[in-house]
Amino acid sequence: MRTHAIIIAGGSGSRMGQDIPKQFINVYDKPVLIYTLESFQRHPDVDDIVVVCIDGWHDVVWAYAKQFGISKLTQVVSGGSTGQESIRNGVYALEGVAAPDDLAIIHDGIRPLVAPEVLADVVRVAAERGNAVTSLPYNEQIFVVDEADPATTTQFIPRETLRRVSTPQAYRFDLLDGAYHEAFEREVGIYGSHYTNTMMVELGHRLYFAAGSDKNIKLTTKDDLEMFKAYLKQDEDTWLK
Repeated sequence: MRTHAIIIAGGSGSRMGQDIPKQFINVYDKPVLIYTLESFQRHPDVDDIVVVCIDGWHDVVWAYAKQFGISKLTQVVSGGSTGQESIRNGVYALEGVAAPDDLAIIHDGIRPLVAPEVLADVVRVAAERGNAVTSLPYNEQIFVVDEADPATTTQFIPRETLRRVSTPQAYRFDLLDGAYHEAFEREVGIYGSHYTNTMMVELGHRLYFAAGSDKNIKLTTKDDLEMFKAYLKQDEDTWLK
């Protein structure tokens, strides 16, 4: 069994308010995307990497990969007009490459702080169960807005019944590939904010939770970028001590 990583870097990053896509913003002389790729490059459970990239930046990805020693990179493919189209393109790029019982990990290119133990647990659970979704408990109270009076509520959701999930997510390749073909043929779970995990549930699959980390932040705004820098500085200070 081999494990293939699909890194999604197809967004334009408009909410970051920068002149270049956020995955290519330099932080301490290294692009955000490279921090992400390094986590997969170093991990012994990952065999190869596919990057799904915004058009016009393919050569930049290859150049950065060469510069920073990302030798596991095997393909750079174009993203789609939606997030789900981009993931689908990455999955389809592994057809003829991945065996049915191989694993495919899907991860956001703008989540650069994925920990090795999180990756290891996602691979472990997916190998045992067929899929795995990074998750954490939800620690805030959740109330339901009253439809008749949106400024009020009389109902809450017990937080013990909730999990918040993100990437990385891992799936047996035959399950994942078949699901994307079915989803786009039936137009199920592919619009709006849908991601692979929600698509799978809408197609009737049971998902299995794997370990998560609060440091696995998604860089969407300038504040997120500053938090990322703080985490990097914190790790450096810890190492220096």
